[in-house]
Amino acid sequence: MSAQNNETPSDNRARLRRAARLAAVQALYQMEISGRGAADVIAEFREHRFGHEGESADFVEADEDFFDALVAGVVTRQATVDLAINALLAEGWRLERLDATVRAILRSGGYELFEKTDVPARVVIDEYVDVAHAFFEGSEPKFVNAALDKCARQARPGEL
Repeated sequence: MSAQNNETPSDNRARLRRAARLAAVQALYQMEISGRGAADVIAEFREHRFGHEGESADFVEADEDFFDALVAGVVTRQATVDLAINALLAEGWRLERLDATVRAILRSGGYELFEKTDVPARVVIDEYVDVAHAFFEGSEPKFVNAALDKCARQARPGEL
């Protein structure tokens, strides 16, 4: 799959990162459900899900390095990210009580807010709300928005 004809380099980068974020959430979910490690799941995505020049249109074109960094980063910083997210949840709620997909979205978004400061907080929040919309039609995207907004205010005071 190639970049769209009228796409600027900036648009192309954003599209590839958007796909990488979605794939990272899928990979984190897969890791949690299957118990497989990050290296195995990253290798599977690179081999079977990401497209390369001349390959089938069934493959996804994504920023593979960004995907790798998100998945590996969430795994490395998961305890810290989980503590931060748990602190922001309503009393009586814990990250473990949330749907596994919502957990993956919050972990990836939280990691990006704390560690990828080159990406504006509002962009990170909007991107992960879009990811939530890809999986849910109910109130989950609003929950993701509120949780990541709180996370951003903690991770990047004054940016929002």
